[in-house]
Formats: sequence, C-alpha cells, structure tokens
Amino acid sequence: MADQDLTLEPDLPERDPDTADMFGGTPAPVAAPSTESAAYTVIARKYRPRTFDDLYGQEAMVRTLKNAFGTGRIAHAFMLTGVRGVGKTTTARLLARALNYETDTIHAPTLDLTVDGRHCKAIIEGRHMDVLELDAASRTGVADMRELLDGVRYAPVEARYKVYIIDEVHMLSTGAFNALLKTLEEPPSHAKFIFATTEIRKVPVTILSRCQRFDLRRVEPDVIVKNLEMICEAEGVLVEAEGLMLIARAAEGSVRDAQSMLDQAIVQGEPGQTVPAAVIRDMLGLADRAQTIALFEQVLRGEAGKAIDTFRQLYGYGADPSQIMLDLMEHVHGASVAKAIGIEALVLPKEQAGRLAAVGAAISAGTLSRLWQMLLKAQDEVRRAPDPAAATDMALIRLAYAADLPGPEEALKRLQSGDPVSGGSPASGPGGGGAQMSGGGQVRLAAPAPQAEVAPTLQSFADVVALIDLKRDIALRLDVERFVRPVSFRVGAIEFEPAPGAPSNLTQRLVSRLKEWTGHPWLITVQGGGGESQWERQKREQQETRDEIVQDPFIKSVMTAFPGTEIISIRNVPLPEAPSVVDAVDEDEDD
Repeated sequence: MADQDLTLEPDLPERDPDTADMFGGTPAPVAAPSTESAAYTVIARKYRPRTFDDLYGQEAMVRTLKNAFGTGRIAHAFMLTGVRGVGKTTTARLLARALNYETDTIHAPTLDLTVDGRHCKAIIEGRHMDVLELDAASRTGVADMRELLDGVRYAPVEARYKVYIIDEVHMLSTGAFNALLKTLEEPPSHAKFIFATTEIRKVPVTILSRCQRFDLRRVEPDVIVKNLEMICEAEGVLVEAEGLMLIARAAEGSVRDAQSMLDQAIVQGEPGQTVPAAVIRDMLGLADRAQTIALFEQVLRGEAGKAIDTFRQLYGYGADPSQIMLDLMEHVHGASVAKAIGIEALVLPKEQAGRLAAVGAAISAGTLSRLWQMLLKAQDEVRRAPDPAAATDMALIRLAYAADLPGPEEALKRLQSGDPVSGGSPASGPGGGGAQMSGGGQVRLAAPAPQAEVAPTLQSFADVVALIDLKRDIALRLDVERFVRPVSFRVGAIEFEPAPGAPSNLTQRLVSRLKEWTGHPWLITVQGGGGESQWERQKREQQETRDEIVQDPFIKSVMTAFPGTEIISIRNVPLPEAPSVVDAVDEDEDD
C-alpha cells in the first residue's frame, strides 16, 4: 500500500458545483416566504387590552384598583371572578405589569401603563422569570402546588415582586388548596398572588377570605358594540349596525366571544363590501327578532295554524328551534318587565319595544307568568326531543290553546258565579235544555239559560270608534279621535301612531275596553308611519274648505268692500227643496 499513488487526478472536479453539502457549500436557492401566508392573529388576541383603560365594562374594578395603588394599600392576593371572556386573565397580566412597573423616572407600582416599562414586554410575552403563570386545570395536585411554592421564599431576580397567576383556580384539588393556604395566609412581602376563576362557589371560603375579590361583570351589549365598531374601523371593514348588535347580544356579555364572532362575520362578506345583518343572523343561527315577536303575538291570539306556519318559515331559513323557544321566553320576559317598569327598561329598537309593551298592557301578569313556566318546560322538551321541529310544533299548539284559558283566580270566580269556565256554554241536549241528575238520583229540570248578549264584530277601525260611541265612553272616544293615528287594523290587533300629547295609558285603556266589550283579547301596538287622527283630518278638511272659500271671487269682493272683515265660522246650510212638477201643475189647475 505504501507504493500506491494516493494523489487525486488533477482533471477530476473535487465536487459537483450544483450540489449543496453541509460543509459550507452553496445551497440551492430557496423561494422567499410569501407575506400573504404569514400567521394570522385573530382579533381576540390582536386587540387584547394593553392598559387598564382598554378594559371595557369594568370601570368599577379599575376605579377601586386605582385608589388602592394610589394610596399604597395593595393586597397580597387578588381573586378575579366572572363569566368567560370578560377579561379575567387579561386583568391578571395587567396587574402583574402594574405591580412590577418601572421606568427611569417611576419606581413604584402604578396603573398607568400607557408607556411600556422595563419588564412589560417580557411579562406580555410570558417569559419573565419573576411572573409565573399556572393553569390549574392541568396541574391540580399537591405535588404541583408544592413545586410552585418552593420558590416563594426566594426574592425576585429582576422585578419588584414575584407574581403568581393561577388561572381556573377552582380546579385545584382539596390537598392543593390546603398546601396553598398557609403560604397565602402569611406570604413574604415580595410575593403577590392573582387568581382567576369562573366558578367562585367551588373555591373554599378559607381561600376567599384571604383574597381581595373582584367580580368582573358581564359587559352590556351597547358597550360591546362600541368595541366592535372600533375594531371594524381599525381593520377597515364594514358591518351593518344591526349585525353588530346581533353579535353583541349573542355574546351574552363576553367581549372575547363577541370578537371571535366578529372575526367569523368579517369573512362572510365580499372584500370591500358591507357585511349585511342577514348574513350574520344566518351565521349565528338566529331568527329575525321581528318575526319571532309576530310569532309570539300569534300564540297569544290563539292562532295555532299561523304560528306553526311562521315557525316553519323561520326553520326553513335556518333558525334553530331551541333558539326560537329562547326568543319567545325573552319576549315574555320583556313584556313582563315593560308591564312592571315601563317601556324604557327594554334594550330593544323602538318598534320592537313598543310591540312587547303593548303585549304587556294587554295580558295580565298571571298569564305572562304562566306562559313563562310553559315555555321553560317547552324549551327542555325541544332540547331533549329526537325531532326538535316537531316538539316546537306541539309546544306552539299547547301555548296557543292555553293563551285564552282563564287563570285559577278567574276560573274560581266563574265557577262561583255559575259561568262556563272555558268561555263557552256547556253541552246540553238537543232542545237547549234538559234533565240533569242531581245528588241522590233525583231528576232536576234545568231551566233554559238566558240568551247571552252577542259580542260585536269589528271589521275596521271605524267600527271601533262606533263601538266606543255606542258604549258612551266619552273620555276614551275623545282621546281616540284626537290622538290615534291608525296604521293597520285586523281583527284582534290594531297598530297606531300616537299623536303628540297622547295620554300614557291610552293603549292600556283601549285594550281593556275592547276586551270587555268583545270578549276576547286585543293586541294594540304602537308603530310609526301612521296617517291622521280623526281630529286632525277634520281640522285639515276645515282648513281646506276655508281656503277654498277665501279664494272664491264673490267672497274676495265682499272682504275687499268691507276692510277688516273676518270669516268667523263656516256652516253648511241645507238648501230648500224645490217643488215637484206635480205640485206645480196642481197649483195651476186650482188657479
């Protein structure tokens, strides 16, 4: 082997110039990553609050914390509770930043986080060694808690405090709570604890008593809408205002849920186009609220067939039967609240609030309470039924049948007075009267019942005015003629626009009188776009007649000949009848 020539042949290349190797060779060109494929940050993370001023709907908690930090009375442990998405974890991280806030000029805890301090970026990114965040749902045991608390005795490395954030603290075991209890009772001065939970009742009282508790409340829909409008403006997207309100109501007080639904709604529309509310309604599986109010009114009028047709239309559009039942429950609640407090208590558009207030004025509190109990049972049936649509049909039939039934008190009064409980006369023999079996086997002849007064049938609004005049309710007639501007009329339902100055109880008076006189309930709703009241029409016609008379040439000449002349009144004087031809001939013959 020593004689073997190991030199390389000079004409052979050392390596293929087009091949990459691991020793510094030139690799094959790689296409640059496209900016369009970069990871997208969802809205809920992108617009997470960075300061306490960005926390929507939690002004009471922020005010308390500002006062505590301003006076130096900072608790060693905080308990944050509330429903999902109201900002518990976000508040905990903001508190960790506030406790360890430090700049070149500020060396004390503060809630003014408009300018990032030395530790803010590391805390936001979750890599600060003095801020430890634990998910209690995944580390529930005693060993996990002891491992966490072993470092409490040591001073912080960089920041002012060691901050322990424990999310979903109610998931800890009993042993873990006991391990935490002693440290929480006598913590070192450099340690702070921040707990967050959605189930405050599962946290032991011994832990709660050692914490300063903050209840983060649900955010109101109008506040959520403002947050969504801000995000839409920042993102350069257009969403209908009604669609934003649908999202806010569906979020049920959770800002995070609302932002997630907005993220989903934005991609429903075409780029550069406004996302319509109908698309958002379909996305959420909601029914049109105006249609569900109409369904509610049909149920109250006992119109089972129309109610089922309306429901099937909504179901065909994609509405969830369970959601429709929840909407009906919400309408019962709204009508009851409007009846007890007033229409201003309803957070709804003016037209919808007026319709529910009219229902509350027409239906007794006992009937509304009974409907609520029936809807609770119907909701459970629809949720459990193998065919939710069929269960909804049966629930609507049951509700429509029971809508006109008397309550227990009214039924008792009818029984005591001898009136039929169901509103109709009891079945009798062919002759209208008959023999009835009394106690002891004796036969008692039933006297023929007196014929009941036939209830009037109203086919137009003019019939309503005529009925009021017939019943000689002068005050109601004057108010109806002066302040009611009819919009639409159908048997059992009237829509009108109140004229300025209308009495606040006009709708309730009209409902009670019509129910008393016709024998069945009426739904009278307040709407916009009405015509003229009878009094306004008379005034207009009088003015038109006056203007026509003033323009008459003869009247003009008279008023010119007598300066200062005024037209005081205008009366239609009947002209004398001309004698007939026969009478004229008889007079000639007599002459």
